Amino acid sequence: METQNNTGVHERPPLSNARLAVLVLLGAETMLFSGLIGAFLVFRVGNVTWPPPSHIGIELPRLVTGINTALLLLSGYTMFQAHRAIQADRAKQLRRWLLITGVLGLLFLGVQGSEWVQLIQKGLTLQSGVYGGIFYVLIGCHALHVLTAVIWLLVVYGLAVAGRFSAEHYVGVDTCTIYWVFVVALWPILYVLVYLL
Repeated sequence: METQNNTGVHERPPLSNARLAVLVLLGAETMLFSGLIGAFLVFRVGNVTWPPPSHIGIELPRLVTGINTALLLLSGYTMFQAHRAIQADRAKQLRRWLLITGVLGLLFLGVQGSEWVQLIQKGLTLQSGVYGGIFYVLIGCHALHVLTAVIWLLVVYGLAVAGRFSAEHYVGVDTCTIYWVFVVALWPILYVLVYLL
């Protein structure tokens, strides 16, 4: 919402209510993931052998997940380009970059889902002990956030197709970008902790 100063010039508030709400949400999400990462580290440090002996034959797909990580990081770039496009009032480019970002997000989820199917077939399940439990809770929680981000992005894309955004009014793109960047930035931390250490 714009306000008028003493000279009659309209000024935007430094922080919109929508942006503030997303930042508060991300504060809560940061605490959630800090707790989950803390629980993972307690189990990881507390075991002499990792994975535990009952899961030694099960290998996490490091290479495929590394490529998948690159896809998600690329989606962060494309989302940034979408944000820049609407700031420059380039609605067609906004739609194109949003669509590319959504496709990359869905690819990330698809690859991760196929990995999980293979891991479950090899015996790594949510009920197969602490290792399986903490893996699926931590990685699954992130996947749920990526799915939420993709749904949010599809809503924003629909609004963009309807012509609802301009260089003056793009709060929806702005808040979606903030959330998307959070989800993208969180994943490399999880990848290193869970797949590489």
